[in-house]
Amino acid sequence: MVTPVRFHTFSMVSRFVIRQNIRTFALQRDRFMRKQLVISTSTELVRIAPDHVVYISSDGNYSTLVQTDGGTRILTHQLGQLEKLISTQLGKESSLFIRIGKSLIINRSFIYYINIAKQKLTLSDVERFDYTVTASKEALKQLKELIEKED
Repeated sequence: MVTPVRFHTFSMVSRFVIRQNIRTFALQRDRFMRKQLVISTSTELVRIAPDHVVYISSDGNYSTLVQTDGGTRILTHQLGQLEKLISTQLGKESSLFIRIGKSLIINRSFIYYINIAKQKLTLSDVERFDYTVTASKEALKQLKELIEKED
């Protein structure tokens, strides 16, 4: 005859291991369930978690995606097309990104330093990477005001 094992019959170590396995499973499930940004062309596909994108800059008909690991990807999409794609694919999570002027989409999580006079914006996680980009004074002024309202 088979009877179910009662939880209280496990030792303290077994309970700890079971709890750790449940936590690990939950973290893996959450990571798996996160929305991914998928940028596809006729010959390439880029699939990346939104929190791994630092910024996307415009270069005419192309855009450059800069990643938290230092990698970059040249995309055959204009910035406006990518802005729409982000909004469509990420829904509410698209608010993670902000369009700055005509040439940048940035991940708001990495805004570290804004200098309006020098037209500089530093995006950093303060540990692994630090990127400085330029933007118009007006765009940086609006960004600064937006951040101040949020905090």
